[in-house]
Formats: sequence, structure tokens, C-alpha cells
Amino acid sequence: MALSALVSPAAAVDWSQAEPVIVTAKEYAFDPNHLTFKSGVAYRLRIENSGSEMHEFAAPDFFRAIRIRNPKALNADHTEIDVKPGQAKELYFVAKSPGSFKLRCPDHDWAGMVGDITVSR
Repeated sequence: MALSALVSPAAAVDWSQAEPVIVTAKEYAFDPNHLTFKSGVAYRLRIENSGSEMHEFAAPDFFRAIRIRNPKALNADHTEIDVKPGQAKELYFVAKSPGSFKLRCPDHDWAGMVGDITVSR
């Protein structure tokens, strides 16, 4: 996927007004694990790892369905956000259209570290 397809035009969005959303990753859950966003709204999604293991916020279909201001927050495949223990990463985005998406930590989904993301109009 071309990086330019992920980035929203700077003039189109006032990122200083991005709505903050915080998700905490820990052993073995996301809190919250059900996220709801509105299409066309700017968000600042902060993933905080309060656990002692590396956690991934993997939602490849969701990441393909949004416009991302800072795509370097994602891994090289643009499928997840990797967060080391005690660290946090932020993703600025605008959802382009409604939909439902799966969320998981690939290393810990077997233990129930899963969730869902809904984008409404």
C-alpha cells in the first residue's frame, strides 16, 4: 500500500482538535476492548502498554479504512501498532466510512486479548 494513500491532506484536518481516546494494553486484555469512532472525525488514539510484555494493537482492516496522519506509528506492513512494556504510541486518524473491524494482539489472542472497533456515521 502506498504511504500517500494513508495520509490525510494537512489542510483538511485540524489535528489540534483531534478527540483523544486511550486504550491500555496489559496481560491479557485491552481496556477498553470495544471502541467506537465516527466517520469524518479526527482522533488521537493513544495505546499505552501497562504490562510486562510486548503487545500489539492489530487491526489491519481498520487501518486500511482510515486516513492516517502519522503512518510511522504502525509497523512496516501497516497492520498493527507495536508497543513495548511501559511505553505508549499515538495514532492520529480520521475514519473514512462506517464499518466493523476486529482487534487483537497476535501474540496473546489465545488468552482473550481481542476486541472490536466500530465506525459509525
